[in-house]
Amino acid sequence: MVEEKIKQEIEQLVKDLNIYNYHYHVLDKPIISDGEYDKLYYHLVDLEQQTGYILPDSPTQRVGDAVMEGFSKFSHKVQLYSLDKAQNFAELEHWYNGVVQKFPDSTFTIEYKFDGLRLALTYENGLLTTAATRGNGLVGEDVTAQVKTIRSVPLSINFKDKIIIEGEGIMLISQLNKYNQNNKDGLKNARNAVAGAIRNLDPKVTASRNLDFFAYGIPYIENKQFATQDELRQFLIDNKFLVGDFFEVKKSIKDIEKVITHIGDIRNIIDILIDGAVVKLNEIYNREKLGYTIRFPKWALAYKFAPLEVTTKLKNVIWQVGRTGKITPLAVLDPVDIAGATVKRATLNNYDDILRKQVKINCRVFLRRSNEVIPEILGVAQEDETCKPIPCPTVCPSCGTPLQKDGVLIYCNNKYNCPEQLKQRIIHFCSRDAMNIEGIRDKTVDVLFDKLKVKTIDQIYTLSNDDLLTLEKFKDKKTTNLLNSLNKSKQVNYANFIYALGIDNVGIKTAKDLAKRYKTFKDLTDAKVESLSSIRDIGKIVAQSIVDYFNDEYNKQIIQNLFNNGVDIIYNSKNASNKLEGKTFVLTGTLPTLTRNEATKIIEDNGGAVSSSVSKQTSYVLLGEDAGSKLQKALALGVPTISETEFLDMLK
Repeated sequence: MVEEKIKQEIEQLVKDLNIYNYHYHVLDKPIISDGEYDKLYYHLVDLEQQTGYILPDSPTQRVGDAVMEGFSKFSHKVQLYSLDKAQNFAELEHWYNGVVQKFPDSTFTIEYKFDGLRLALTYENGLLTTAATRGNGLVGEDVTAQVKTIRSVPLSINFKDKIIIEGEGIMLISQLNKYNQNNKDGLKNARNAVAGAIRNLDPKVTASRNLDFFAYGIPYIENKQFATQDELRQFLIDNKFLVGDFFEVKKSIKDIEKVITHIGDIRNIIDILIDGAVVKLNEIYNREKLGYTIRFPKWALAYKFAPLEVTTKLKNVIWQVGRTGKITPLAVLDPVDIAGATVKRATLNNYDDILRKQVKINCRVFLRRSNEVIPEILGVAQEDETCKPIPCPTVCPSCGTPLQKDGVLIYCNNKYNCPEQLKQRIIHFCSRDAMNIEGIRDKTVDVLFDKLKVKTIDQIYTLSNDDLLTLEKFKDKKTTNLLNSLNKSKQVNYANFIYALGIDNVGIKTAKDLAKRYKTFKDLTDAKVESLSSIRDIGKIVAQSIVDYFNDEYNKQIIQNLFNNGVDIIYNSKNASNKLEGKTFVLTGTLPTLTRNEATKIIEDNGGAVSSSVSKQTSYVLLGEDAGSKLQKALALGVPTISETEFLDMLK
């Protein structure tokens, strides 16, 4: 007999899945994501198989329903490169055109972009000698004992000379589901499962997860050459490697795009977790002519699919107060796993954004997390009678002052006495790009504000040893470190000081532009709207906010107190060179070796300028990994794009 509780669960699953099918197939308005549907569907399949209890309207009856401590470091014999990425067909076509311009008769291979753990296997005399993670491409972790437990990894091969096989450690989705059924502590997703298994010091744990290894490359081989990628792939097959069942060779960009579209269509139904497609120049001889950048080969590209979406319940909205008095909504969510992370909160831009997306308390919302940034609520997935409209705040949640609306934005104008505004200004003042005061972060500011009545940025420099020792968790060492950090911060770069003041609409870039134009701080405080708005990227609104700030008697007194307490501005020295004079750069993506701040400093020190947006006046777009919309705009406007290596070559 089937337990009544299980019967009820099956009946509820059938009811829910049929509703979801109706919204998806009939109304064309899905109310849950594909991944969530599949999870429920296969749970129903499992219960039906376990019990034999199958309802006649069950969707299953439809025809055709579809480097860590403990590991030794391993230095790779050759560098294992990352792949440049495209997130739309315009970027793909840009790369494709660059290749066929040099080699018109080129063909291209298209394969899955596996979402697992990249590995390199070394064979000598036909035997597996070492397996290592990619690491940073030069040094990885020796995981030989763990990889030997993977049954699809051959311990011996036919080829006897030294060879390195590159591929991906994978946990099939079916194996993940099977593992979670049989283990109390389930695994979140296949990518984390394989990484956790291979990076586990106990090989028995690795073996328990039934991993696979899919080979796709040979970065090093002795005494043999290949003409094409498909010849290389056949070699892998002949030597007992699992390569997967998807591999296409195409010539035209349209055919390549059709294949990628097909992969996107089937990505949620195949047994392998993938996050895109890899396109490679098929002819290996021409690959060698194209060569490499510092980080990736010029002959291959990873096409990244749009980020995965999930749905979850919006439980509440918290209204946050910023340092300028702007009130912004923060969505509180039922915790949900997306892109390998548990998400509990998401931003909503403003109240107009809430109205436009029609989100309500207790409704289910579509949520997207792209490129590891703050999650984004896309809109409503489902609502019922429990859903409640989100009221627009009328008073400040921090001080109770009536709020004022300015366009789509809502403000608290109690700028001198609103506790949260005062705290946020202190946090901003102490931040890294501002005064860079180590030891003062959000929680510390709360304590200083509540216990020592530090309410303005100048008052932090009046703190004494005796004051700090009265605070909980402040012992001699912590107190001394904070006082030393305060003293050190008094010698401050001109641009950083301007940014630290927290002038409305003045970010770090604008602060640098101001420091470059006005040679002294007094010159800046005396500047008029006409002079300020003549600076590129500073319009009349920003110029007026700067003038208003320096004309405010409250701000004047704060600044004077800072100087009285020993703050000393260090003015910029002369440029290192004028090699970039007259050139404007836009930075996008993650650079291989430089941080954004480092690249910006190099440009400015050599006479150039950095802008936040691409226009016809932009000289170059400096491209890093995961470049986004700025690359698309550069391509549309014909603005030259350069790599980090090409950029550094300009300074030689």
